[in-house]
Amino acid sequence: MPYTGEVQPGGPPDVRTLDGLTITKLSVGPMDNNAYLLEDSATGELLLIDAANEPARLVELLAGRPLTRIVTTHRHQDHWQGLADVVSATGARTAAGRDDVPGIPVTTDEALSDGDTVAVGDASLRVITLVGHTPGSVALLYDDPAGHPHLFTGDSLFPGGVGKTAGPAELTSLLDDVEQKLFGALPGETWFYPGHGKDSTLGAERPALQEWRARGW
Repeated sequence: MPYTGEVQPGGPPDVRTLDGLTITKLSVGPMDNNAYLLEDSATGELLLIDAANEPARLVELLAGRPLTRIVTTHRHQDHWQGLADVVSATGARTAAGRDDVPGIPVTTDEALSDGDTVAVGDASLRVITLVGHTPGSVALLYDDPAGHPHLFTGDSLFPGGVGKTAGPAELTSLLDDVEQKLFGALPGETWFYPGHGKDSTLGAERPALQEWRARGW
């Protein structure tokens, strides 16, 4: 079946196979959080983005394979509720944006900053900080050498807009970061995978950027 990015709470995962990386998307928990399991094709190494909820389902997704690292995209509780149990079950190392580490009640082994690289086997993900939804939100970019970029945005970017912020200053910060670091730096065919709901491309969302600013959310 072709990848659609459409998953439902309690439903099966959706799998996208690239030349160097396999992306498995699963919806977990009552807030329909997306968790993403990345597998490097060359080594079989695994990385999980957001152990958001239902840790038993996330561990089951591993099918007995060792998990190397878990990256938490930001400090909001719905994105780390399964983290402690998945770490306990797998011994995986943990990583999160430096400024969000104090808000995550599970030890963070790696504090991430803008421009850092997170390895998964022979593949690598570049860390992009997006300040506004939380102070330390991070996106992860996989620039597929055999295709287009793939971007995991947490709750900073969705189809239809950016994530919720506490006020106008935070919204301006997030819009500025998203416009400069994502839309201004990456091609339109970049496929992005948000923390909830369906995926989209930067090209599909770019025409609405100024509308997002004007409406104030």
